[in-house]
Amino acid sequence: MTNATGQAHGGPGSGPEAMARPEAPSPSHAGTPGEGRQPAGWREKLGLYLICDLGLAGGRDPVQLVELALAAGVRAVQLRAKATPDRVAYQVALALRRVTARYGALLIVNDRLDLALAAGADGVHLGQDDLPAEVARRLWPAGLLGVSVRTAERARAAERAGADYLGAGALRSTSTKPDSRVIGLEGLRAVVQATRLPVVAIGGIRPEDVPAVRQIGAAGVAVASAILQAEDVRGAAKAFLTALTTT
Repeated sequence: MTNATGQAHGGPGSGPEAMARPEAPSPSHAGTPGEGRQPAGWREKLGLYLICDLGLAGGRDPVQLVELALAAGVRAVQLRAKATPDRVAYQVALALRRVTARYGALLIVNDRLDLALAAGADGVHLGQDDLPAEVARRLWPAGLLGVSVRTAERARAAERAGADYLGAGALRSTSTKPDSRVIGLEGLRAVVQATRLPVVAIGGIRPEDVPAVRQIGAAGVAVASAILQAEDVRGAAKAFLTALTTT
């Protein structure tokens, strides 16, 4: 059996295909426009924002990795499935919707408005080369809308377009997105000061970066490989959560 990234994994009953059978989402997460644009406490849930990039899961089941992080206290998950076949991505999204719902956590889908709606996610996150934010807002007025920005000008434009929160970075270069432009702490500060929206910092962030990021005024930090590729996923998530609660 192969996992969502096409790598060999486990045996019968393992992997995202096994966990993510195409069951319908529960009625409370049906993804219908007009349903719960702002789930209770959504801003606070952005404190530690886990990016579930299926390309980082290796031979491990991404849904199980996410559940370990949720058990540690993560309350916002973004599914990033860029190189995954649509049907598999949909099945994984459904499985993530079920597990995040059990923990009262947000599920956001990267890039794919159609996948976010189909899986009953809470929202979609768009980059500068994706569907324009104002179009996504018009098509899904009820969904949480996140937008990636690097500059104060783009932050203001995203706010005008109807974004609910911003992802800003990269704080430093990462293996996940090696070509991302690094803006550092000063670039992050410029974005935070340019908008009234909550800003989540991203890009090679480690627990020791959290105090400086929070001092600037960021609402939270987005983390991918530092949690997903950790030997102890739950422990790695707890390290970030501890840093967040002590700043």
